[in-house]
Amino acid sequence: MESIGFSANLQTYFYFDIYMKIPRFIEQERNGFYTTLRKRVDSYFTTNNISKHANAAMVFKTFLFWGGYVALYAVIVFGGLGLWTSFGLALVLGFFGAMVGFNVSHDAIHGAYSSRKWLNDLISFSFHTLGASPYIWRISHNVVHHTYTNIPGHDEDIDVAPGLVRLSPEDKLNYMQRFQHYYAFLLYGLSSLSWVLRKDYKKFFQPSIGNYNHKHKPMDYVRLFGYKFMYYFLFIFVPLWVMPITFGQWLVAFLCMHFIKGATIGLVFQLAHVVESTSFPTTNEHGDIEEAWAIHQMQTTANFGRKDWLTNYLCGGLNMQIEHHLFPTVCHIHYRAISDIVKETAIEFNVPYLENTSFWTAIGSHYRMLHKFGAEEWALRHSVQNA
Repeated sequence: MESIGFSANLQTYFYFDIYMKIPRFIEQERNGFYTTLRKRVDSYFTTNNISKHANAAMVFKTFLFWGGYVALYAVIVFGGLGLWTSFGLALVLGFFGAMVGFNVSHDAIHGAYSSRKWLNDLISFSFHTLGASPYIWRISHNVVHHTYTNIPGHDEDIDVAPGLVRLSPEDKLNYMQRFQHYYAFLLYGLSSLSWVLRKDYKKFFQPSIGNYNHKHKPMDYVRLFGYKFMYYFLFIFVPLWVMPITFGQWLVAFLCMHFIKGATIGLVFQLAHVVESTSFPTTNEHGDIEEAWAIHQMQTTANFGRKDWLTNYLCGGLNMQIEHHLFPTVCHIHYRAISDIVKETAIEFNVPYLENTSFWTAIGSHYRMLHKFGAEEWALRHSVQNA
């Protein structure tokens, strides 16, 4: 069986030309932790004769969430339902959009859904139906975030609403952020709308993402604008054309749908990296990280609700980001099974295994981090200045 570590993952989804000037992880391995862990996880799949990719349960989830997303859209637009019924279903559609992102698109874009590239590309199309670009996601998430997790100035996933939300101790602190533990959760609800209308364009045209200077091919421009237009046509023009609604009624439903999707996506992603005990390492004077890559992932990533069936099912493995970061080409349907192996090996090698017992305890931990990076640090700095 092919090794399922990070290096194999790069070969699986690295489909674009990229030029790198990047920090190095100085420690290549510490005490054999990652080597031992990879062997044990490989052995789990080999011994049990299990593919690391999607199984029947995963295919069912695909039809449930992506099929449900398409069906909801069709019923809302073409079903001739009443105004309030359509509005309620639009909110459900927003939730299903987040479920598609978590449970379908994410695995496919990582090359984890199937061993066949064409099938991963086909399933990755689900991301376009959410209004997001899988091409940009491969660069910003698969490569940059997964390599430089929680490193200020390199991991753009912790740059959420700069100037409004402070998620790193290295970010500048301003007066407004004293209150971020109150308003940040509302701002997360804007993340989907920003993704559809702004984020992909910004990342596509900025000179680099993280430390990567990317060179786009002509077809990358065609795909970005073509699929974005497809989404705008389906979710803006078609409803206004087919449904007996005013522009104002459509706008309220569209914004609320995206708020539900954005709040769900934004919150779940933050619970994996910005909670108590996760670290935010900085580079040394040479611009390098004084740690092994795998240990870095264990220090900057946390699980939540690992033993809760519903959390696992809805979050698509994003609640078990430790396993996902260490084995990104393994389908999330297997994370619960291999999580015991990862935790036992981490304990054996005296490596941190960070987790919150539930979704709600993770929310509480994230809230306290927002308070710490905002109100607490503001009070501390001003008490020192006034001393």
